[in-house]
Amino acid sequence: LQADPVVKVVMLVLLLLSLWCWAVIFDKWSRLRRLNRRAREFEESFWSGGSLDDLYDRVGSRPADPMATVFAAAMREWRRSAARGLIATESMRGNLQERIERVMGVAAGREMERLERYMSFLASVGSTAPFIGLLGTVWGIMNSFQSIAASKNTSLAVVAPGIAEALFATALGLVAAIPAVIAYNKLATEIGRYGGRLDAFTGEFAAILSRQMDEKG
Repeated sequence: LQADPVVKVVMLVLLLLSLWCWAVIFDKWSRLRRLNRRAREFEESFWSGGSLDDLYDRVGSRPADPMATVFAAAMREWRRSAARGLIATESMRGNLQERIERVMGVAAGREMERLERYMSFLASVGSTAPFIGLLGTVWGIMNSFQSIAASKNTSLAVVAPGIAEALFATALGLVAAIPAVIAYNKLATEIGRYGGRLDAFTGEFAAILSRQMDEKG
C-alpha cells in the first residue's frame, strides 16, 4: 500500500489482467464442455437412422451448437434448391454440392471464430505480463537506489521497501502469465480437437448429401 504510484499502477494492471484471464478460462472451459456434450447428443440423433428432414425440423432455424448450425445451413440450402427444382440435371447437382460445401464451410468457420474469441488475449497476457511485472521491478529497484543516495545508508531498512515493491511486481506478473500460458495451450488443443470433429462431420454430411443427390438423379 505504501509503494510508489508507478508500481501501484503496474500491480493494479496485473491484477485486472489476471482476473480477466480467469474469467476467460472458466468461460471457455465450461463452453467447451457444453459444446462437446451437445455435439455428442446431436451425433447420436444424426446417426440414429432417422429422417434428416425430421432432424432439421427439430433443430430449428437457430441451433444451439456449431455442429447443428453446420447441419442446418446445409439442409437449408438443400431444401431451397430442391424446392426450386435445381437438382434436375447432373450439372445442377454438382453446383448444389459445391454450394452446400461452401455454406457448411462458412458456417463452421464462423462458429470456430466465435469459439476462439479472446484466445489471443490469453496469449498476449502470457507473453506480456512478465514484462509488465519487470517494469515494476525496475522501478522498485530504482527507488531503492534513490533511497540509498538520499540517506547515504545501505541498511536493510532503507533498501527493503524498494526491493519488496520490485519482487511483488515480479510475482504478480508471473501469477498473471503462468495460468494464461497453461490455459491457452490446453484450450487451444481442445478447440483444435473440436474443430477437427466439426470438419469430420462436415465431410461425412457432404458425402451423405452427395449420395442422396445421385439417388434422386
